[in-house]
Amino acid sequence: MLRTTLATVAALALGTSAAFAHVSLQLKDAPVGSTYRAIFQVPHGCEGKPTNLVRVQIPEGVIAVKPQPKAGWTLEKIKGTYAKSYDYYGTPTGEGVKEVVWSGGNLGDDEYDEFVLRVYLTKDLKAGETLHFPVVQECPDGVAERWIEIPAEGQSDDDLELPAPGVKLLEAASGH
Repeated sequence: MLRTTLATVAALALGTSAAFAHVSLQLKDAPVGSTYRAIFQVPHGCEGKPTNLVRVQIPEGVIAVKPQPKAGWTLEKIKGTYAKSYDYYGTPTGEGVKEVVWSGGNLGDDEYDEFVLRVYLTKDLKAGETLHFPVVQECPDGVAERWIEIPAEGQSDDDLELPAPGVKLLEAASGH
């Protein structure tokens, strides 16, 4: 009986840590047609090594990206052309930041940090869907964690080993 109880507790503890062990977004939902503060939570390094680089891919339909600089990290904004032009408060917007990279830092494996973007979720995005931001963590010796898996139809993030962080899109708020 004691052996079974201990095994169950150990399994629950491992399952719990795995559920919280991936890069995630702090704010889990946001309306389309609004500004969103994407706070990426990085809870550990790679295989016991510190994180030296965090790369976030910006999904199509997300514009006006403004990353928050971090002390001790170099910030890079990779720009490009969007698949189409989006309306940004009456201004057609056809290009902008498509990837953000924080590099040169040293986030220990036993430490936690947040990497923040301010973005605009265009009204072209579909309410009711989850929008995923693929993230790659790089560590010394070529070790990396690639949080880039996006659930297929009928799957959830829980079905994936390395799910990309996602935000549930809500209907546009009325007013401005």
